[in-house]
Amino acid sequence: MDDRPKQITGYCEPLSLRAGDHISLKASSHSPGPATLDIVRISCGDRTRYGPGFSETEIDSSLPDRVDLSEAALIPGSFASVDLKGLTAAQTLQLEFALMATRPSESQPVVVLEGTTGTVVEIALDSGHLIARSSVAELRLRSRPIAGRRWYRIELDVDLETGAITALATTAPTVSPGRDLLEVDPEPTIGDGSTGPVDLQTMLLAASPSGGRFDGRISSPRLGVDGLELSWDFSSDIGDRTIADLGGVDRPLELHQLPARAVTGPAWNGTVHRWCDEPTHYDAIHFHSDDLYDAGWQETASLDLPADLASGIYAFRLRGDAGDDRIPFFVRPAIGAPTADIALLMPSCTYMAYANHRMLFEETDFVESRTRLRPEHEYVRDHPELGLSTYEKHSDGSGVMFSSRRRPVLQLRPGADGWNFTPDTVINAFLDHLAVGHDIVTDEDLHAEGVDALAPDRVIVSGSHPEYWSTVMLDGLEQWQRGGGRLIYAGGNGFYWRVAFSDSWPGAIELRRAEDGVRNWQCEPGESYHAFGGEYGGLWRRLGRAPNELVGIGFAAQGFDRASYYERTEASYTSRAAWIFDGVHGERIGTSGLGGGAAGQEVDRYDTRLGSPEHAIVLASATDFGPDMIRTKEEFEAAVTFPTPDPYVRADMTFFETPNGGAVFSVGSISWFGALARDGWDNDIAQITTNVVRRFLDQAPFELP
Repeated sequence: MDDRPKQITGYCEPLSLRAGDHISLKASSHSPGPATLDIVRISCGDRTRYGPGFSETEIDSSLPDRVDLSEAALIPGSFASVDLKGLTAAQTLQLEFALMATRPSESQPVVVLEGTTGTVVEIALDSGHLIARSSVAELRLRSRPIAGRRWYRIELDVDLETGAITALATTAPTVSPGRDLLEVDPEPTIGDGSTGPVDLQTMLLAASPSGGRFDGRISSPRLGVDGLELSWDFSSDIGDRTIADLGGVDRPLELHQLPARAVTGPAWNGTVHRWCDEPTHYDAIHFHSDDLYDAGWQETASLDLPADLASGIYAFRLRGDAGDDRIPFFVRPAIGAPTADIALLMPSCTYMAYANHRMLFEETDFVESRTRLRPEHEYVRDHPELGLSTYEKHSDGSGVMFSSRRRPVLQLRPGADGWNFTPDTVINAFLDHLAVGHDIVTDEDLHAEGVDALAPDRVIVSGSHPEYWSTVMLDGLEQWQRGGGRLIYAGGNGFYWRVAFSDSWPGAIELRRAEDGVRNWQCEPGESYHAFGGEYGGLWRRLGRAPNELVGIGFAAQGFDRASYYERTEASYTSRAAWIFDGVHGERIGTSGLGGGAAGQEVDRYDTRLGSPEHAIVLASATDFGPDMIRTKEEFEAAVTFPTPDPYVRADMTFFETPNGGAVFSVGSISWFGALARDGWDNDIAQITTNVVRRFLDQAPFELP
């Protein structure tokens, strides 16, 4: 393994496609130079001694053998722009808007008007003070620095004939008399800044041409040019990336790098909490200096995949003097091509939610930081411009509600992370070992196509951590199950958070961490409804669709000190599901694995109160965990001392039948994958999984006795 600091990285578009479709690679190297390029099919990406061994196969393709890599820039920071070309201001300019700064002490641009000869006028923050600047004058709008997270209304009037500039910054009373005491309405500020007629080019919100960015919210901007009026309603077109001009000049405002919408504006007073009910209370956009939706890199190479390419996990492999990189993508069968009876559902929503997470070097409540990091995590640490995961907060303290795959995602690499993608390649390698001829499908495919994405498959195997689900995805899985589909839930903490997609921002998900749950941040008041579609966010359990309803179990506890074993129940010997343990001996199973056993990290529990089917059979349970394994937040309502052992802290292995001959087998543990490959797949966990896969592939229906 190459121990040099990572230099080469990239991403591809799309992440999931069919054989015969077109794919584009976008790559960069901090040490420019040539690199060899090819495509590999990845069976297993686990490079540790605990797994089955790293395995990839080179694939013939029409790609060039070598490419020249250069360094591509990453420029984070969301902003908005309006094209003003063709407009000339000869007499007057008026600019109005409201702002709420979330890092007011930082010097930042707020709104900039650019002309053909440079900046015409700019409103900016300078060490906490609101400043109006033109090419010949600078005015301080208030005598005191502005307060953070407080709304101010800015009015600027420029008489281009006389040179007079009038500026005013006011603020309305809040619910805090104490804070209001410090806010005295100022007199208008007047200055001389004659510029003469100007040919306008662009208006920028939350950005400057030199690259500066603003942290905070902007509301209801209006621009007057010699009697013409341009204005934009930020409470309209929520979810879109353009906002129409209401002034009749037809100059739409375009958003860049996915700022947050469906956030409260100056009019919000706590009386509404759903933006669809009273949009005027949500006339605001929250810009962040560290937002990154699309890296926007130039194409390095592209190709049309062969129409007969087998479904699987593939990667662009780049190798040069500066190091190497493997940039994965997922291939489904071509339309009309034969499909397998079984597919592995890759949880790409989870990959996006965790994209470039910093938990291993920025300690969280439930993961300790580490001093020794893999190269990919070192790269994330050293390059904050990569953008954030939904497990971080922005630099202004607000939660990260959007994440995108249209940028380098360093944990989406074989061997890069002990969570999510690499463990899922172990499950993929296990299915390869069984030689059942499985296909690959992803969360995005399921969201885009609904049940049709799963329809060709009798059996679906989940990834190790299918945590994030859209409504369309969940509906599709439910419909597929009703039609006789057979589901193997091979992980833990699944079907937990609701996410949303938007056609306006392809490749991104939205997450609102509302109402309880294990979370690194929580929604601001009044902001629990998604901008993408208007659905209420949060836990599926809180939304009336606990995972227990579909898979028999739901998230119960988490702890990362050590994994444990399962103990079989009497039902595993005597029930109608006893066949699952054919060839398995002993009462304890999964006694060895990554971290110590097959049950660990995050575990799920059977509970009829939450919708677990009454006819489900609990085949085995794991309870012997360390003291760090504690029940999830939604499992208790007050600060209490839990009993030892805690009956709510449990991993349950379950089986039950579903309509039309279908069935569900759930393992209830993220750590299950870590025990599969022991002794060359010759172990009890692999035997149990093999029994289930082969029986689920059998066409004989499952029926209740």
